[in-house]
Amino acid sequence: MTPPELAPEIVTFYTETINEADRLSATADGRLEMVRTQELLRRHLPPPPARVLDVGGGPGAHARWLIEDGYSLHLVDPIQRHIEQAKATGATVELGDARQLTADDASYDVVLLLGPLYHLIDGAERRQALAEARRVLKPGGLLAAAGINRYSSLFEHAAFAHLHKEAIQASIGGILRTQIHDGKKAFTAAYFHSGEQLRGEVIAAGFAGAEVYGIEGPAWSMLAAAERNTGGDFRDTPLFESALTAARMAEPYPELLAASSHLLAVGRRPT
Repeated sequence: MTPPELAPEIVTFYTETINEADRLSATADGRLEMVRTQELLRRHLPPPPARVLDVGGGPGAHARWLIEDGYSLHLVDPIQRHIEQAKATGATVELGDARQLTADDASYDVVLLLGPLYHLIDGAERRQALAEARRVLKPGGLLAAAGINRYSSLFEHAAFAHLHKEAIQASIGGILRTQIHDGKKAFTAAYFHSGEQLRGEVIAAGFAGAEVYGIEGPAWSMLAAAERNTGGDFRDTPLFESALTAARMAEPYPELLAASSHLLAVGRRPT
């Protein structure tokens, strides 16, 4: 098919700048995101062999373990490199666009949107992606949608010990004001949600019982900074276990959503 229309910097970022296949395993904060996402999804997923549509599933980091758990999974992503990598997971794969899915109406038990919403800066495009997810879900089906937390860059750069520099302050201040990263440095163009905004978008799209969770919890930036500032590997250390415990303990306290790096919203298509 014709590749989806994407901002050029997004294509460049995932094709040339970063290997997304390593992101959730090569670092301690990446592993924390993976472990917590698994925990939260397994809490809400229907039992296998339910049909899962992984929209924006990248190279298949989540597809791999979901298939191992017994789910039937189809992965859609707009980056050709990711599609080639995802074939190794055992999922069926498709070059496609979250805003215009090819799946039939009411054909999946679960839709994952674990990347598209923060790459769609325009609110109308996020609404379209959520509408498409609702369309292809069966009545009662589960949506799980991720967002980047509006305040994540503030915590990250404070922990990296350079937020006091004027240029960094100006950059992070812009993200806090606009909720948009312009894609000119370090990361691609992206929209950053607050927890209440993400929940509101999911509810407005027609999903019932929407809840939002902080994925990595309040200690993720400390974990990321420990690796960056020392060059060490903190994936199997007491610091990792403490950060994971903090994420679990923070769940009952909505005010701590603002400290997590990523947010996960779950809701269901009404029956």
